[in-house]
Amino acid sequence: MKKKDIVKDNRYFNQIIKEGKSLKNEHYIIYIMKSNLENPKFGFAVGKKIGNAVTRNKVKRRIKNIVTANIQSFTAYNDYIIIAKKSCKDEKYDKLLTSMEKLLEKKVN
Repeated sequence: MKKKDIVKDNRYFNQIIKEGKSLKNEHYIIYIMKSNLENPKFGFAVGKKIGNAVTRNKVKRRIKNIVTANIQSFTAYNDYIIIAKKSCKDEKYDKLLTSMEKLLEKKVN
């Protein structure tokens, strides 16, 4: 994932959460909002309830890797905020990957 594909502006991050559609499952909450840019942008949030900084960074790295692996599932002209739930902490990578894929299928339907 390149730096240009990440939402850095806090105001825009919050705007996506307030105005975007949301999808939820046991591991993630994803907010989706239309944008003018062809490439999708992503924001990631992992709360302090999940664990210390090492644990939160591990979860964030896993989610970024899953997004990079499934980049074709994310629609152009949309921006995404992906929030990890507490259940992500102890889950295996394969389970997180299938959970993300199922959630993205929900978006299409």
